[in-house]
Amino acid sequence: MRQSRKLEHIKYALELADGPLPTGLSDIRLVHNAIPELNLEDVELHVQVFERSLEAPLLINAITGGNPGVLEINRLLARAACAAGVGMAVGSQTGALLDPELAGSFAVVRQENPAGLVIANVGAMVSPALALQAVEMVEANALQVHLNVAQELAMAEGDREFRGALENIAKLVETSPVPVIVKEVGFGVSGEAAKVLQGLGVTWIDIGGAGGTNFVSIEHRRKTVSPVPEDWGIPSAASLAEVTAMCPGCNIIASGGLRTPQDAVKSLAIGASLVGIAGLWLKILLQQSYTDLVAELDSFKAGLRCLMLLLGARTVPELRRVPLVIAGSTGEWLRQRGVETGQWSRR
Repeated sequence: MRQSRKLEHIKYALELADGPLPTGLSDIRLVHNAIPELNLEDVELHVQVFERSLEAPLLINAITGGNPGVLEINRLLARAACAAGVGMAVGSQTGALLDPELAGSFAVVRQENPAGLVIANVGAMVSPALALQAVEMVEANALQVHLNVAQELAMAEGDREFRGALENIAKLVETSPVPVIVKEVGFGVSGEAAKVLQGLGVTWIDIGGAGGTNFVSIEHRRKTVSPVPEDWGIPSAASLAEVTAMCPGCNIIASGGLRTPQDAVKSLAIGASLVGIAGLWLKILLQQSYTDLVAELDSFKAGLRCLMLLLGARTVPELRRVPLVIAGSTGEWLRQRGVETGQWSRR
């Protein structure tokens, strides 16, 4: 059942459009710098993350694994990540922890990218012993611990028991040999939830906001009668801004419907340290080709560099100094949530 579900998720992720909620990133307006005093060659995208050097602050985010049929997908994604100098997170490794014969669909990622940034992935209720196995399976530099309550409730065969997740996350943080990233899978992290996680010692959060791949919509396509509405969740822009404002010192991965270099630059300017994209790059790989994916990654990096020049930012950290305006529904959301947007517009 689990293996066939993985293939169904990929099938419907390719067929369905993003949403229905928008990411809210269109509400973010970057303030153009007419006199940047930079040459394009001056702009530097490199970042150091989890003791790995990346050519750009980009991550091919958690997609799949746990089925022999997806081994080639992960092989090519990892090969593309290596070629482009970006990171990669594997999909949930639960299936391979239960059936070691499936481990190859994950281990191939490290085989294809021996010196790159590879991130393991387990659920929030996985024991520390199994989490260690997941890390060792891909020789991971970090461990994603995913939160997917809405997705589980949307699945007829999904979990219904979630009590104890916080205690277990605390144990994972304490025992993991690599940094722990707590990740939502498309419904967003609120500022309050992020503060709770930060109190447990979590230093990295992947907000996984609403507006991209929608697992409730996918379950509807699987003929599941879901009690969870398709428009459930916190839009990515609102989630990112909340966590940035309410959890100073927390490292954030922005994900959830980001599709363009402008989306990425906006997210980095708000406060993200990395940008994770899954659905877009999976579609290019499977509906076009590996060559097209590598070309897209290179084009994406070129777009980042141009936009940083237009903002007068020579390095990625300097993006956190550029002004931006948050308007529309995202601005209204943040005002009602008590987040002062002037911290971005008047810097």
